[in-house]
Amino acid sequence: MTDAIGARKRIGLVAHDNRKPDLIEWAVWNRELLVAHDLVATGTTGALLEEELGVAVRKLHSGPLGGDQQLGALIAEGAVDMLVFFWDPLEQQPHDPDVKALLRIAIVWNIPVACNRSSADFMISSPLMTDAYERRIPDYGDHLNRFVRR
Repeated sequence: MTDAIGARKRIGLVAHDNRKPDLIEWAVWNRELLVAHDLVATGTTGALLEEELGVAVRKLHSGPLGGDQQLGALIAEGAVDMLVFFWDPLEQQPHDPDVKALLRIAIVWNIPVACNRSSADFMISSPLMTDAYERRIPDYGDHLNRFVRR
C-alpha cells in the first residue's frame, strides 16, 4: 500500500532546548524551501520558528507537556509527511519516553526522519522535497489480526 505525498509537504519540526539555536539557524538558511510547505512544531520551537521565518507554524504543546505525543498522533493519522527532530543525545530529557515514542512512530509509519543538521540538509536538498512521492505504508494486517480466531 502507498500514500501519495504531494509536492507540498507537511513537515514536523522539533528541537530540544540545547538544539533549538541549531534548528532555527538551519530553518532560516532553508527558509525559501520551508515556507513552500506546511510546518507543524512543538510549542516553543514553533513560536521561535514562526518569529524567525515570518510564516505561520501550527504550534502544538511544548514537548514535555505532550507536544511530542501530539506530533506522533499526527504522524499515525497520516497528517505529517516528514520529521526534522534535532534532539540532544547528551542531555537527559524528563520526557525521554515521549521522545523515543515519537521517533518510533515515525519509523513505524515510514516517514523520513532527520535527527541532525547533516541528515536534514540531505533531506531538504533531495529532489523528492519538491516533487510528489509515493510513500510505502507498511502492512500491519498480520499484527492487527494476530489474536483473531479463524
